[in-house]
Amino acid sequence: MNSSRLVAWDHKAEQEASINHLVGLRKNTSGGLKVDPIGKNVAKAPEKLPAFDPRQFLKRFVTGITSREYRNHQSVFSQGAVADSVYYVLNGKIKLTVLSKRGKEAVVSILPEESFFGEGCLAGQVLRMYTATAVQRSTIIRIEKPVITALLQREPEFSERFLAFLLSRNIRIEADLVDHLFNSSEKRLARLLLLLANFGQESKPIPQIPKMSQETLAEMVGTTRSRVSFFLNRFRENGFIEYSGGGIYVHSSLVSILLHD
Repeated sequence: MNSSRLVAWDHKAEQEASINHLVGLRKNTSGGLKVDPIGKNVAKAPEKLPAFDPRQFLKRFVTGITSREYRNHQSVFSQGAVADSVYYVLNGKIKLTVLSKRGKEAVVSILPEESFFGEGCLAGQVLRMYTATAVQRSTIIRIEKPVITALLQREPEFSERFLAFLLSRNIRIEADLVDHLFNSSEKRLARLLLLLANFGQESKPIPQIPKMSQETLAEMVGTTRSRVSFFLNRFRENGFIEYSGGGIYVHSSLVSILLHD
């Protein structure tokens, strides 16, 4: 088989896998496709596991766990701080950023609710490699390293959920890489907005996403602010998004940008 054709086939398969993972397209038993959860005609899906709330495990510990409310733009921890705990987003969203030695800041990720972060301390990380900041009013649970270590050793259900989160995030990182390598900046922006609105994820979609600067979106997409502005205006003109209450309301129809060749 021609090697160039093989590479092209793999590339297309990776793209389709990335898109399917985002919008919830999965093969059913008859070989067709069902749309879940964005499509209008949704086939009955298998029952999901109950929502994961780590507090049911954490309440067994008297010390080592704290819960705190963070305002929009308030820092949870800074790059270079001592890494001695793991955090859980009970509600809200957290932005992870890295600052280079030359002073350039890059957005690594925007984490939705039910996400862990700061778990590098469990793998021997001594100092934080990034800064974590709330991008809307958020409730964050801080779990000290000895406590979460004990949970992972003693509680199989907690360990299973924690591992599932890490694997899911690795899949997301792989999909992000494919997205950056092969998709246009327009598709990358559409995918980012859908992810920020929780479409295609386990948690319930939240179409209204908080106000975010075009510079931040441009950093995450890997393009210029002017291109982001151009595509946002086009999305709005086509009815895919609306500006509402200081934020962006994302309609599920935005997924058509991803599915268009």
